[in-house]
Amino acid sequence: MTLPAEYTIYPKRAEGYDHDLYEWSNIHERKPVRWPHDTSVAVWLCVSLEWFPITPEDKPFRAPGHMVMPYPDFRHYTVRDYGNRVGVWRMLDAFQAAGVKASFATNAAIAERYPELIEAVLADGHEIIAHSTDMNATITSELPEGAERKLIADSLSRLEAAAGVKPSGWLSIARSQSWRTLDLLKEHGLEYCCDWVNDELPFSFTNGLTNLPLNTELSDRMIVATQQHSAEGWAQMMRDSFDWLEGEAAAQNSARVLPLHLTPYIMGLPYRIGALEEVLSDLSGRDASWFATGGDIVKSWKGQQ
Repeated sequence: MTLPAEYTIYPKRAEGYDHDLYEWSNIHERKPVRWPHDTSVAVWLCVSLEWFPITPEDKPFRAPGHMVMPYPDFRHYTVRDYGNRVGVWRMLDAFQAAGVKASFATNAAIAERYPELIEAVLADGHEIIAHSTDMNATITSELPEGAERKLIADSLSRLEAAAGVKPSGWLSIARSQSWRTLDLLKEHGLEYCCDWVNDELPFSFTNGLTNLPLNTELSDRMIVATQQHSAEGWAQMMRDSFDWLEGEAAAQNSARVLPLHLTPYIMGLPYRIGALEEVLSDLSGRDASWFATGGDIVKSWKGQQ
């Protein structure tokens, strides 16, 4: 069987990828980057504050971490609510004890339902970034453009009304986007998103939006909940990651970002929170580390481009 000549022709085929959403490059071939105080590893704590409607929306897909049993699934619903009522407060104490700041990826529904939590997050100097309206509000290209535009607008306006701050960053549910999402985020005044995980430094999209990679493989949901490693195992992986990135940054004379994606109902449990406290104490005391919010990392990176 002979293929037609046009079968092998694709107008967007290029080095590294088949799209024109950003300029492709190897990390070791770029202009060197350094963080403030001549540090080499930016440690970025990103905490997910999520509100799961008790009935999942399965279109276009069910969000990771959603209810799984016949409805009403009080068991898993209350497990997640535990994170917002108990676990996250332990995390705030841990951050305060270590003297570090974090980004809180926040559903608008959380800001509306837990005002005292948002007040505490802001009072401690942490950053709030937008994380859709709730955990039923996923985005794919199946979503009509008007509906996606309204979803993003609702997420931002409701979050700003409830929290009193206008977020500059965006994290999609399940890091899922449509072909239009980047332009719609830019249209609504956002400066960066965290959905693309293919790097260890920020990079620019063609439209000017910045991506700050939030690696799924380093998240507590993946390591602890999915892969079933212990909290101590997770902690050692974070230390190993830091050590490797510090050595690589020295060898290549360019900084790196270590993202720690945290879930309150996972790492906020009493038998796991100690492991988080130990990691924060260890890494915050290292000369090479710079604990920073997502917005601060993006600002520092953009200032060096």
